[in-house]
Amino acid sequence: MVVFEKPKALTDAPFHYCPGCTHGIIHRLVAEALDELGVTGKAVGVAPVGCAVMAYNYFACDMVEAAHGRAPAVATGLKRCMPENVIFTYQGDGDLASIGMAETVHSATRNENITIIFVNNAIYGMTGGQMAPTSLPGQVTQTSPYGRDVATAGYPVKVSEMLSTLDGPEYIERVAVNSVKNVKAAKKAIKKAFQNQIEGKGFSLIEVVSTCPTNWGMTPSNALKWLEENMLPYYPLGVYKDRSAAKKEDE
Repeated sequence: MVVFEKPKALTDAPFHYCPGCTHGIIHRLVAEALDELGVTGKAVGVAPVGCAVMAYNYFACDMVEAAHGRAPAVATGLKRCMPENVIFTYQGDGDLASIGMAETVHSATRNENITIIFVNNAIYGMTGGQMAPTSLPGQVTQTSPYGRDVATAGYPVKVSEMLSTLDGPEYIERVAVNSVKNVKAAKKAIKKAFQNQIEGKGFSLIEVVSTCPTNWGMTPSNALKWLEENMLPYYPLGVYKDRSAAKKEDE
């Protein structure tokens, strides 16, 4: 009896991610959801610039490369042209919450029937560890060596909270993958986001609070501890919008 195996939606290519990076966990959760829903064969992923730029090597489905930040716009075009396909983007915080913020907000307010997996590790990963829109107040990065000064750099963007104020989105949830309990909850949320698309409900975004040990300058274990002690208080986990659930409660 097989109790554990590699998802069929993942290729055999070894991940290139740094030791302790949680992208691998998130990739697996996305792949498991696609397999369990039986949609791997008609899934199309969109990966822009960032640490996930090579996602086409890892997901065993069609993949499209997008310009930096433009994944939601590309996904919108794909879904409108191929409504029978399951379209998802896989984006980091520097990509989605900075150069791609407009594409994110407008695809959400239009309630485009796509699924966005948003990885928030509070820093630009691939391009060297500079401050991201999600970097915490006081956080040291390559471009904020004395810590993020909110007087000049402003406060971090809380993407899930912001998008939840829009009328359009169907489902917004923030999860994490720093513990077994949180990984299970993240899997459930990601699968629900894909199910929403299959049912034609519209825009779903899952924000995954993650680590970046290399650019944080920490060991993998210390990075997980830093995430728990610093990121989760600032980025609380939970469902920020679920229109279908709210409708059921009203009924």
